[in-house]
Amino acid sequence: MNEQPELLGGAPTDRCTLIGQEAAEQAFLRAWHSGRLAHAWLLSGPKGVGKASLAFHIARFVLAGGHSQPALFGAPDSLAIAPDHPVSRRIASGGHADFRLVERGWTDDKQPRRRSEITVDEVRDIGAFLSMTPAEGGWRVVIVDAVDEINRNGANALLKILEEPPKQALLLLVAHNAGRLLPTLRSRCRLLALPPLSPSAVIAALRRADPKLDNEEAAGLTQLAEGSIGRAMALHSQGGLALYRDMVRLLEGLPHLRISELHDFADRFARQNEGLKLLGVLLTGWLAQALRLAAGGSTHDVSPQDVSLQRRLMQQTGIERCLSLWEGLQTLFDRADAVNLDGRQVVLNAFLAVEKACRS
Repeated sequence: MNEQPELLGGAPTDRCTLIGQEAAEQAFLRAWHSGRLAHAWLLSGPKGVGKASLAFHIARFVLAGGHSQPALFGAPDSLAIAPDHPVSRRIASGGHADFRLVERGWTDDKQPRRRSEITVDEVRDIGAFLSMTPAEGGWRVVIVDAVDEINRNGANALLKILEEPPKQALLLLVAHNAGRLLPTLRSRCRLLALPPLSPSAVIAALRRADPKLDNEEAAGLTQLAEGSIGRAMALHSQGGLALYRDMVRLLEGLPHLRISELHDFADRFARQNEGLKLLGVLLTGWLAQALRLAAGGSTHDVSPQDVSLQRRLMQQTGIERCLSLWEGLQTLFDRADAVNLDGRQVVLNAFLAVEKACRS
C-alpha cells in the first residue's frame, strides 16, 4: 500500500535523499570505521528533519557491506548507496531477507488508516527476526519508525532485546521525542541527534519538489516548517500556507470574532477530515508560538499580523490561561480525529474557546 507523507509529519517519501544532516552521517561513519559500532542507535530530532532518511541510508550502507570508496587520508566518505544498487532495490521493495522495517500497522476498516501505536507483538517479531542467522552472512538491520509510537508493553519488550543484542545486529530507532522514552531504553542506545534544518536547506528541497514555487510562498512555508522538510512538503501539498493566512485574518478580530466570517470559515471543514487535522496543527502551533514569544523566545512572521496579534493575545489571556487554552485545543482536535467529530462544529468550538479566553 502506498502511503502519502503523514500530515505535517515525517520525512519526505524519497528515502534515498538525505539533506543537511552531514554531521550525523559522519558521526555514524566514524563509528563504523572505528570497528566499535553500537548495536542500537537512537536517531532523535523533530519530525521531518531526515531521521528516517538517515536510517535507510545506514541500512543500505551496512547491508551493502559498507564498501563506499574511502576518501583521501582515510577520512569517512559517505553512506550513499546508489538507488539502482541491488541492496537498495531489495530494501525498497521489502524483499531483503536481512532487513526489517517496523512501523504502525494498518487498521482493518473499510478505509484503512495507520493505527495509533506499534504493538507488543510487532516488537516481539523483532527479537525473532534478529535471532535468525543472517541470510547473506553479514548484518541484520531493523528500523523502528518511530520508537516513541510503541506502546508500554512493546517498550518493555524492546528493552529486553536491547539488553541482550544478537551479534551482527543493528537497530536504528527513530524518535521524534526521545525524552518520552524509558530512561533504561535510552541508556542502551547511542544517541544521534538531528537538528532542525537551515532555512536554505528547506527552501532548496521545496524548489526541487516544485520549481515553479514563488519566493514569497517558499519563504512562508519555510517559516512555518521550523526546520522540517517533511512539514514544509506537507504544508505545500495540502495548501497549508493559504489556510494559515486565512486563520490569522480571522483571529485579527479578537477579542470579538466576526461571527459571520467564523461560520463561513467553519463551513469549509464540514467534510474535510484532513483539512481539520491541518487546521488543528496550525492553530495549536500558532498558540505555542505566542507562548514562546511571551517567554522571551522568537516566533515566525508568516503573516504581517503574526507578532502583534500574538502579543495582544498574551496581554488579554496571560500565560497560564493561554497554556490551558492550548492544552484544551490539543485535546479537542485529537478527539475530533479519533472519533470523527463534525468538523464544522469542532472549528466553531475551537475559535469560540479562543475568544472566551481573551474575554474572561
